[in-house]
Amino acid sequence: MITFDPANTTASRVGPEHGLSDAELEEAADATGSLCARYAKESAEGKFGFARLPYKELPVREVEAYARERAGAFRNLVQVGIGGSALGATAIHGALCDRFHNERGTRPRYYALDNVDPEETSSLLEMLDPKETLFHVVTKSGDTTETMAGFLAVLDRIRRAAGERWTEHLVLTTDPEKGFLRAFAKEHGVAAFSIPPDVGGRFSVLSPVGLLPAALLGVDVRELIEGAADAHEACESEDPRANPAYRFALTAQLLDARRGKRIHVMMPYARALRDVADWFRQLWAESLGKNGRAGPTPVLALGTTDQHSQVQLYAEGPNDKYVIFVEVSRFRAEETVPSPLGADAPPAFLQGKGFSGILSAMKAGTEKALVQARRPNATVRLEEISPRTLGALFFFLEAATLFAGWLYGVDPFDQPGVEAGKKAAFSLLGKPGYPPLPPPSPGARHAVRILRAEG
Repeated sequence: MITFDPANTTASRVGPEHGLSDAELEEAADATGSLCARYAKESAEGKFGFARLPYKELPVREVEAYARERAGAFRNLVQVGIGGSALGATAIHGALCDRFHNERGTRPRYYALDNVDPEETSSLLEMLDPKETLFHVVTKSGDTTETMAGFLAVLDRIRRAAGERWTEHLVLTTDPEKGFLRAFAKEHGVAAFSIPPDVGGRFSVLSPVGLLPAALLGVDVRELIEGAADAHEACESEDPRANPAYRFALTAQLLDARRGKRIHVMMPYARALRDVADWFRQLWAESLGKNGRAGPTPVLALGTTDQHSQVQLYAEGPNDKYVIFVEVSRFRAEETVPSPLGADAPPAFLQGKGFSGILSAMKAGTEKALVQARRPNATVRLEEISPRTLGALFFFLEAATLFAGWLYGVDPFDQPGVEAGKKAAFSLLGKPGYPPLPPPSPGARHAVRILRAEG
């Protein structure tokens, strides 16, 4: 279903200066391979909330029932959240719905309100008729600032548009007991789902955070969950040489710590998986960037598009990058190059070839060029894009992130740097309980005018 192939990270492929030797890998596996047994043990004890999600029957039944009840009732579905409260749902939509799902008029059209950009927010809310829209508001804490701003904006609109039936246009996913949103749901009888307290936002895609919009979009959520369970079984292997999540994490950490590959590029060769790479970017960055010493920088690229924008840097710029290709063996549709110009036209070599074959050749060419330039890379290969493979991919990358946190010596589940920024913003916004920030230290003027203001 899914395989991880790190052959192009080895010294035999990209040289000892940039690749890992077999002896080095064996030594590292001997030194840290016990983490696989630790994961299996602690997972069996229920220590990791995200690892229990594939086995929770209740939320699956609940989201399926809700989706059946609301089937065809709304033209639009808007996910109101930020970070892990939106990226996973958007990744599911991008991977499992038609690329032009919204334009085809399929119900419901999907949108994410995942920022407080005033122009984007205003444009989206002006375009959508609140009476035809279901808003799914997601925040684990129940009071995330950006999400609360979006929530209040949509609440005002649906109350004015739908009158007494406004609650039918709102569904909430939040902490099962605490926070403003949970209290609001109870007070007004608004439908609400729960994020388990021990599941962090960036690990929550297989909870109602992602499952509810998936079900509303017609995705088979049981297949998603079963794929995740398949991956969990593989990632519980106590053999460090057979555990794909440990191998993914170990390769990335060694290339970073010992070969200076501080930038990790995820580059899917399938447009449908672009948003999965975006989801992974948050997962990798927020989980591993800790203590001023750990944390590779994740970058998103898309094949073949970014062969024409980023690969020049990857091939001939600083050799500080590790490229992780994501490849699909079998696509859900095919397009064959026709022959409108005749066999003697310069592009004739393309005639009769499938687009999937061209895409595969472009990936193989980029891979070969990187190997020749001594740039380490690996491939995650999916047999196909389906709910089952997507669920497996989500879980595999989550488990790999946990292993990477252990290898880097950091807690992969906290985010103190994010919390510091939130507290400063609360002070600037005048939230009760947060004292004003001290003024900045005096210094020279640094701003330089680029364009004089009009008027």
